[in-house]
Amino acid sequence: MSATDFNQWVIDEFRANGGKVGGPFEGSDLLLLTTTGARTGRQHTTPLGRIPHEEGLLVVGSNLGDDRHPAWYHNLLAHPLVRVETPTEEYEAVAVPAEGAHRERLFAYVTAAEPGYADYQDRTSRTLPVVVLQRSDPAPGEGPAEVRSLADKLLEVHVWLRGQLRHVRAETEALFAARAQAARDGAAPPPAPGLGLQIRQHCLAFCQALEFHHKGEDAHVFPALAAAHPHLEDAFARLAAEHRTVARLQQELSRLLADAATADPDRFRTELGRLSEELTAHLDYEEEQVLPLLSEIPFPPGPPA
Repeated sequence: MSATDFNQWVIDEFRANGGKVGGPFEGSDLLLLTTTGARTGRQHTTPLGRIPHEEGLLVVGSNLGDDRHPAWYHNLLAHPLVRVETPTEEYEAVAVPAEGAHRERLFAYVTAAEPGYADYQDRTSRTLPVVVLQRSDPAPGEGPAEVRSLADKLLEVHVWLRGQLRHVRAETEALFAARAQAARDGAAPPPAPGLGLQIRQHCLAFCQALEFHHKGEDAHVFPALAAAHPHLEDAFARLAAEHRTVARLQQELSRLLADAATADPDRFRTELGRLSEELTAHLDYEEEQVLPLLSEIPFPPGPPA
């Protein structure tokens, strides 16, 4: 049996038996992780061991101690939004690899729970990635209690996008705090290669989700609504123009965050605040114009009449 066939057998067993799998994985705590191919854009599902933690479910890119990272790890670096299946639920998550001392603490936690991962680390000179799967659920009280209409779905997406912006702002503040503490202690500043994975993953997730969201609106939702409501032609023209502006803001946001490790904190906060306000204002206007039109359209859509 090839590795691909074996993985599919595990996936089928997992889904057919409520997460229980026989053979070499009998008794193991597994999840199914669906990632988007870094080069192909196709969906790939991989069975992985899971380690529950207060930060979220942890998965390790052990690749059985091989000297190369597994393909699913490269995929989530390119596309941080992933799908998680456990024996009891399915949900979307942002995959965030841990760095530095944080990674060391999490790996110690992992090996205390599953000592086999320490053996895998001993077999290779590469550092095994520890990835936190952070649920994308809205905070309590945010978003619709239940998605029944296309308006609810749009609002759910917007709540998630606002949450990712808050993540980015909180994580850059943590970076500035660590830099300031290091300066007070006379120590070297905390390592922050490039963008820093925590900030990078949430920024990338935000930008990719927003781009996908806008493409769907421009190609399908807005033309249909404009045809049915010609008196709102100006509003839809403004929204289409704002989508082009938002695309530019996304590029500015990425460039700004790329310099977070060395940026002047006050100037950075001002610029990030401006970008966040413009992005949020777009979401507010879209909700004002579009939500009333979508409230009578059921979601998910039923079969064609």
